[in-house]
Amino acid sequence: MARKPQPTLLSQRDLGRWKLVEDFRDALAAAVTDYRLHQTFSDPERLLSYSDYLSLFLFGLLNPVVRTMRGLCAATHLDRVQRDICQRPVSPGSFSATQHLLEPELLEKVFLDLSGQLEARSARDPRLATQKWMAHDGTLWRALPRMSWALYGAGRSGDSHGVKLHLSFHLLKDTPERATVRRAKDCERKVWQEHWEAGDGYIGDRYFGEDYRLFAKLQTKGCVYVVRLREQASIHGEEELAVSVADRKAGVVRQLWARLGAREKTRSVRVRLVWVEADGHQLLLVTNLGPDQLPAELVSLLYRRRWQVELFFRWIKCILGCRHWLAESSQGVTIQIYLALIAAVLLQLYVGKRPTRRMMELIQFYLLGVASLKELTGGLHREFQRLAAQNKKQV
Repeated sequence: MARKPQPTLLSQRDLGRWKLVEDFRDALAAAVTDYRLHQTFSDPERLLSYSDYLSLFLFGLLNPVVRTMRGLCAATHLDRVQRDICQRPVSPGSFSATQHLLEPELLEKVFLDLSGQLEARSARDPRLATQKWMAHDGTLWRALPRMSWALYGAGRSGDSHGVKLHLSFHLLKDTPERATVRRAKDCERKVWQEHWEAGDGYIGDRYFGEDYRLFAKLQTKGCVYVVRLREQASIHGEEELAVSVADRKAGVVRQLWARLGAREKTRSVRVRLVWVEADGHQLLLVTNLGPDQLPAELVSLLYRRRWQVELFFRWIKCILGCRHWLAESSQGVTIQIYLALIAAVLLQLYVGKRPTRRMMELIQFYLLGVASLKELTGGLHREFQRLAAQNKKQV
């Protein structure tokens, strides 16, 4: 059952010093019942369990001090860390070796279970609440030169290394919904197709609108979409559509039914095109929904809301601080990124929204023992009041 967060009524039970890790361990224990662990974890002589390893890894992501694997392992010599996180000191060799024994699918299930507890917020326009809209995009992390598996051939020398997180972001929940971690060289459009689920709506930028064949595939899958096209798109108009007053207020200047593609035999299925003027630029958007199902003003609004996934990428890199690799294998990197997503969802469950930089600093001060629970709750309350006043002023 989903928990309703109470951001201004936090208690010691809700934000105990290790409560994030405790709740993660509970979710991990529930997920592992349907998962087959590597046989080494059943060996009675093994000192580092899978739960201790993952809890220590998560603790390293949340801790504002630890930035390296060796620093994280050094922290395991502290009594409190041993008592609440990993039971005994962990050597760098043991920590490094364990990444090869766990498949990321276990953390994917934990992530999906936790994100499912978040409730959708009330949409500013109730017409958007009738559809599950997902903004899809990817973000790149630079990999170290010795991470040869991540080589993708970009850059002047052609030897750049990178890892990409492909994310479908639930706009009403304001949270990640489906995630895939791949090498940077893997095609984003192919990974996107792995995320499709019948009945969902997807919003994508120009890269996803370059392959017109995807529109027919989305339609066959039972999905709806709003995707931006490049200005050079080859358009064959079939029926001009009227633009209402509400549409014009949203920046819409034209819409029509059309097919895309230079050659007749390769043209797309029938789609609806919407031209939107915004900040001196013109956006060309495509959807498979008619004006009665999705007015042009909402087509414009949905694409503008796509920025939420970009803000999440910025949050996870800059505010959560997921920039330093604590593992370097393909499995280890995937584990780290999934743990970062899990940390984001856990924090959102506690605070009621994704923490701002000031909120995150308060939480970390509390985790370090610098701030008391009273100071934490008071600081979070003040930050909520400031944001509410700011939003009211903007409206």
